[in-house]
Amino acid sequence: MVKVVYEIVPHDGGWAYRFRDVYSEAFPTHSEAVEAARIVAAEQQVEGDSAEISWQDESGKWHEEYADGGDRPETEVIDGQVHFPPIDTAPGA
Repeated sequence: MVKVVYEIVPHDGGWAYRFRDVYSEAFPTHSEAVEAARIVAAEQQVEGDSAEISWQDESGKWHEEYADGGDRPETEVIDGQVHFPPIDTAPGA
């Protein structure tokens, strides 16, 4: 299973969450960046529809495969050594 880790970091005069080398928008406060990262992490847990997909690799070759809508990554939000659980975005939560 894939694990997606969002890290809270200073960015553009504010705070952002980062996945690998991709940054979110800058938020004015640390707590806003944490909340936004927790929401995004929770959204990664929501199942989608299964579908046949086509994609092109770096060499230009096209591939077709079945994408299972229930195959969701594990997510985590970290800020230094503090780990935040995703916000529950389930209906009625």
